[in-house]
Amino acid sequence: MVQLFYGTFLTEGIREGKPFCNNETFGQYPLQVNGYRNLDECLEGAMVEGDIALLASDHSVKYGQERWFTKLPPVLTFELSRFEFNQSLGQPEKIHNKLEFPQIIYMDRYMYKSKELIRSKRESIRKLKEEIQILQQKLERYVKYGSGPARFPLPDMLKYVIEFASTKPASESCQSQSAEPMTLPLPSVHCRVSDLTSQESPESCSQDAEGTFSSPEDTLPKSDAMNGPCSSPHSSLRVSAPPAPRTVTDEEMNSVKTCLQRWRSEIEQDIQDLKNCIESTTQAIEQMYCDPLLHQVPYRLHAVLVHEGQANAGHYWAYIYNQPRQIWLKYNDISVTESSWEELERDSYGGLRNVSAYCLMYINDKLPHFNAETAPDESDEMAGEVEALSVELRQYIQEDNWRFEQEVEEWEEEQSCKIPQMESSPNSSSQDFSTSQESPATSSHGVRCLSSEHAVIAKEQTAQAIANTAHAYEKSGVEAALSELKEAEPEKPKSQETILAEQSEQTPEASDTEAAAPPNPEVSEVEIPSVGRILVRSDADGYNEEVMLSPAMQGVILAIAKARQTFDRDGSEAGLIKAFHEEYSRLYQLAKETPTSHSDPRLQHVLVYFFQNEAPKRVVERTLLEQFADRNLSYDERSISIMKVAQAKLMEIGPDDMNMEEYKRWHEDYSLFRKVSVYLLTGLELFQKGKYQEALSYLVYAYQSNAALLMKGPRRGVKESVIALYRRKCLLELNAKAASLFETNDDHSVTEGINVMNELIIPCIHLIINNDISKDDLDAIEVMRNHWCSYLGKDIAENLQLCLGEFLPRLLDPSAEIIVLKEPPTIRPNSPYDLCSRFAAVMESIQGVSTVTVK
Repeated sequence: MVQLFYGTFLTEGIREGKPFCNNETFGQYPLQVNGYRNLDECLEGAMVEGDIALLASDHSVKYGQERWFTKLPPVLTFELSRFEFNQSLGQPEKIHNKLEFPQIIYMDRYMYKSKELIRSKRESIRKLKEEIQILQQKLERYVKYGSGPARFPLPDMLKYVIEFASTKPASESCQSQSAEPMTLPLPSVHCRVSDLTSQESPESCSQDAEGTFSSPEDTLPKSDAMNGPCSSPHSSLRVSAPPAPRTVTDEEMNSVKTCLQRWRSEIEQDIQDLKNCIESTTQAIEQMYCDPLLHQVPYRLHAVLVHEGQANAGHYWAYIYNQPRQIWLKYNDISVTESSWEELERDSYGGLRNVSAYCLMYINDKLPHFNAETAPDESDEMAGEVEALSVELRQYIQEDNWRFEQEVEEWEEEQSCKIPQMESSPNSSSQDFSTSQESPATSSHGVRCLSSEHAVIAKEQTAQAIANTAHAYEKSGVEAALSELKEAEPEKPKSQETILAEQSEQTPEASDTEAAAPPNPEVSEVEIPSVGRILVRSDADGYNEEVMLSPAMQGVILAIAKARQTFDRDGSEAGLIKAFHEEYSRLYQLAKETPTSHSDPRLQHVLVYFFQNEAPKRVVERTLLEQFADRNLSYDERSISIMKVAQAKLMEIGPDDMNMEEYKRWHEDYSLFRKVSVYLLTGLELFQKGKYQEALSYLVYAYQSNAALLMKGPRRGVKESVIALYRRKCLLELNAKAASLFETNDDHSVTEGINVMNELIIPCIHLIINNDISKDDLDAIEVMRNHWCSYLGKDIAENLQLCLGEFLPRLLDPSAEIIVLKEPPTIRPNSPYDLCSRFAAVMESIQGVSTVTVK
């Protein structure tokens, strides 16, 4: 623990004129945030205190010290002081200043071994900063020229003088053109400008510009000035005329223009030279620590702890870098989601909202333990050992690994189903879903791999209804078996006496078989939605009582029932082939049916989705074969035999016969399609209940994921126009809500409205604009923008003007926004039957006026 997180540093300096030196141990190194722009500036301020530059030469310094790291831990933690105590208010406050930090920081410039080099560089930086200060002072004299309280740029002043000298008197423009200069009647005490300039000595030309270019009227008595051009009876016609010299000759004009233009060009060149010197000196300071000698101790950012709120309350979460996957993960309470560096920057730098990082954790990038490049060595070595095996063993390992992954996914699904429903209550539910929807506690259980979704669905579609359906088929034929598909009323739970009575009625053969088995075999009573309650024996990988069956598996049940005669006559393998062909044909015909606005056959079965998108035949056949090989098909001897034959045929499929990566990709696409459908339905339900904020999150994610599917084919995803329509409606409703909150001028309401704009509307507009935007979307965006721009012409409070100025540029031009699509709360997809009925109810509801109710 100590070796991993703790390091040491040396403090050298002078206190009250006496030198001192201390060695200290640190765990979390504290850094001040106020007054600094980035992490390097924070560290520089923490390592140097007082006038260290004078310590070596001036021993009269009373205080000054330097800190140098002597040993850095593998995990380096910086504690950012984001809180301070306000003495005037008597309460703590949070510091929201922006502070940038890099992904890799080089600690050489703070190490004791680099002390002499760093001191020389700090001295060079100090001198360069002094040069910049002198250059800034020189530049200030040019850009703020004058001796009075009002000062102006000197080039502009010279430009204005040239413009004044070039302006013709208004009286001259009213007369015919004449070669002689116009001389206006002036008092005897006034002389021409040319006479004054001709009498000036060369020394007088260097006088102050204020005296040189003073107005002639300043030297006249007030009564004389009234006799000038302004006293003309036609002066009312020249009110808008600009000021101009009363008289000027061509010689005077050429002399004035030549001097002033030359001086202006010289001054502009001087200003540009000063700016270039300042820029080059600033670059020299920025590049001072780019020495390769100071890039020997790199530390890579590994974790960022973030706080949102104020000093007395708030919410915490963390970003942690996953080295094997090369991505950032966001740990927010029980939710762990993929993130990005852009989202981390937005939430951690501070300065925009009341959210910022308060702790940074870096790891030594050169230590072998933390070097990700050495991590794959073990797997590479194992892969080499596998390659040395025979083809049969490699095939066996690949198949065994695949089966193990499936078992793990099934086990995780079983565990998620065991979560008690009583843990959630209506008061704690964050989403108001229908009664068929699972509780939030179950819905929020972990994020599974997309490829496992269909495996779970296939598992739920087990064949425990074989007995009832087969009995109906034997008794009355196919029509009776098909009639079993209608939803039956749930029967009352059977008592233990009834179960024992049914066991006693078994055939002698079955009794003999059970006598050979261990005593008290486990028997599960399960309910099949379209059949009723049946007994399922749990030996031979029997059915799990807690896993409910779905009517979507009735096709497999009927197929096995239809194959009964073939099974009895030709054996289990022939029975499997017969049942396989029956189910294959049924699903193929279902895929050919024309979909309606209230139904989508793709939701009923994965193979319908595969057929409509022309999936490879080997992918279709293996998927269907896996359903017949489901280990839960253990109702009777016939189903067990068919299941074992199917499992054996799966074992015979080798790597050369099946591309497992292609197989996984197709199942991942179907899982994503179901997820998009669930998110679309959830968004539509929430929209009808007026929960526009939650609905928008689901609709936006559904649209983005659906767009990725539609790029692969037109039947890969759902209808895009439906999602876009209700996404626009949510945006317009939320925009109106945010505007109404903004107009209240209540601090809490205004903040809530601004947060809706910043966190929902503006990011969604950015995503819409980046895609192929439709005319309807563009019109909706213009409506929202015009609504907020209308406040610019209104008399609103100063705080509202400030808020409007902060987010309105982002609303008008979100191109600079870096948007990370946040996935809404995870919802476990329904069974195919529930999802199909839910789809029908929602689609029917949005075309009517009533609120959706799914039974």
